[in-house]
Amino acid sequence: MTISVRRMAILGWLLFTLCMFANRGSAQGVDAMRWTMEGRKLSPEAAAGLELQVKAAPGDVEARTRLLGYYMQRAFSSPEARAARQQHILWLIRNRPDAAVLDTPFARLDRIMDGSAYEDGKKAWLEQVERQPQDAALLGRAAGYLQLHDSAMAEDLYRRAEAAEPQNAQWSAELGHLYQRGISRETGEVRETKAKAALAAYEQSLQRVKEEEVVDRRSLLSDAARMALEVGDLAKASGYADELLASVDERSGDWMTGNAIHQGHLILGRIALRGHDLAQAKEHLLAAGRTPGSPQLNSFGPNMSLAKELLEAGERQAVLDYLKLCGSFWKRGELEAWSKEIQAGKIPDFGANLEY
Repeated sequence: MTISVRRMAILGWLLFTLCMFANRGSAQGVDAMRWTMEGRKLSPEAAAGLELQVKAAPGDVEARTRLLGYYMQRAFSSPEARAARQQHILWLIRNRPDAAVLDTPFARLDRIMDGSAYEDGKKAWLEQVERQPQDAALLGRAAGYLQLHDSAMAEDLYRRAEAAEPQNAQWSAELGHLYQRGISRETGEVRETKAKAALAAYEQSLQRVKEEEVVDRRSLLSDAARMALEVGDLAKASGYADELLASVDERSGDWMTGNAIHQGHLILGRIALRGHDLAQAKEHLLAAGRTPGSPQLNSFGPNMSLAKELLEAGERQAVLDYLKLCGSFWKRGELEAWSKEIQAGKIPDFGANLEY
């Protein structure tokens, strides 16, 4: 996998995780997200000043967190930035495993891009787990670090966190995300097994999540609806999608509203298509395109699963109209390129937009 492809995958994972992280309600978590976002805007001179600050006071977690924001994208093209980022992450794992930024991809290394530094981080996390085997938050952070390259180990750690905090909805949700990741690239029995496991995990999380945690519940409803559809349980998928859309309050202005509108209508459209109701499927596709957008949608674009299925059914114009609507929140050249391919009678390779 090339650096540019890994960059998009990691950044997509980053934004989703940060949005979830911001809504867990922890003051430390909100501060960590704010510091990383501010760090992304630092000038090179300001970053150099923070490096001197950290050298004088190694325990300055806020400064390290800001620097991780600064280095995140630069690490893809600069070996120096990559090395600096690696050292800050390793220091935090070894010395401050409670640092909130460690819950986010800003503080996760990649086996392919970071090589031996990833293995150093893995070793450091496992040492922390050995010291604090009942600390659910620490187990979850370690699992988050390992989930991309050591999924079996991550699964075990999430299960241990769940055992330590059996009423915490987060851990079953994390297991669901772990099982769901990359599912569109799987086929046959493997795909079905992963989908069933993800659905069971999301449903367990839905039973545990508190009613007042509106944003978390809507995210879970979206995931559960997609996995119910994946396993062929159309009644469950429809129920979850209906509840998701019923929860929408466009006046609230929270980040999940646009996602709820988009995903809810896409699920219902795909269900309609399975019932051979093309008209209803197209209506839901266009309703999904009328979403006001969200941090994820604005950055990584619309989900194209229903659009692809409609193209396979010969419905080109509805998909072209959908792409035009999506242009209101996604300002990327892919929309024009896909439109040209569709007009030429082709079905584009939508890549990761079949999963977002």
